[in-house]
Amino acid sequence: MNLDRELTWLISGVVAILIIASVLTRILKKRARSEGARATMDNVLSRTRAWWGMVAVFTLAILIGQTGTIILFGLLSFMALREFITLTPTRPGDHRTLFWVFFIITPLHYWYLQDGWYGMFCIFIPVYAFLFVPMRSALAGDCERFLERTAKIQWGLLICVYCVSHAPALLMLDLKDYAGQNAKLLFWFVIIVEISDVLQYVWGKTCGKHKIAPSVSPNKTWEGLLCGGLCTVGIGAASWQVTPYSPLQAAGMSALIVLTGFLGGLVMSAIKRDRGVKDWGHAIAGHGGVMDRLDSLCFAAPVVFHITRYGFDSHVLLQRF
Repeated sequence: MNLDRELTWLISGVVAILIIASVLTRILKKRARSEGARATMDNVLSRTRAWWGMVAVFTLAILIGQTGTIILFGLLSFMALREFITLTPTRPGDHRTLFWVFFIITPLHYWYLQDGWYGMFCIFIPVYAFLFVPMRSALAGDCERFLERTAKIQWGLLICVYCVSHAPALLMLDLKDYAGQNAKLLFWFVIIVEISDVLQYVWGKTCGKHKIAPSVSPNKTWEGLLCGGLCTVGIGAASWQVTPYSPLQAAGMSALIVLTGFLGGLVMSAIKRDRGVKDWGHAIAGHGGVMDRLDSLCFAAPVVFHITRYGFDSHVLLQRF
């Protein structure tokens, strides 16, 4: 994949932000006078360290090209699904179903994406895998909590694989006046999702007073959502040149990412609270599991993909007119 000037500037900008965030957070931590402030700075440092690793891996995948990016997201889906299934109890009757889900359905779904088969990419999991999972579990003959167990597997497959895969699916769009630049759109999308997450946390910690859903996620406040969301929309609009959108469209898409990402994080937090855990796993040192970093992305990706395809894909535009 070509590393053009705009993509180079985009990656360089993210690295510069990470350097500033790392230095600034360490200074603030040394000056912090309360345990709460130090704990907040420790959390921001953990997020920053996780970001360094994610940016390095993600940049490498983009440089390798479309195949490398799809393989990366396929592995992330596999790890996220593993964390999801680990937190949702299964029975021996589910083991063969899970084998199919992990080693047949997930790779096949990403293969359809790599092959550019849009129709099968859209319906394989929501239709065929949805029907296959209960049929395979029924053949195992274990009827105890059958509907509950089956629904959990189907839900995990939809969230961890189907929804996440819509992020690399941005690479398959044939966008008008944007040929060969889709990697920038994918990079922009991931950055906006993560910036929204971080800014909502920082604003919520510094001036958050009114909690949105304290029993689900005590750290999410109206002040954090509004201030962090507005900052994210501003950053998204300011970086419109790396996207196929106009400045106003980039602002609108950023607002949509903020909202869907926030609600996605809230939903996944509700599942964690139900299971009595703080994090999905420990894959990312000091900052939980893979799903803890993808919870916002998995809800925003399908919405951004389909709106972009409907409004900017050349083939869709030709069919409409």
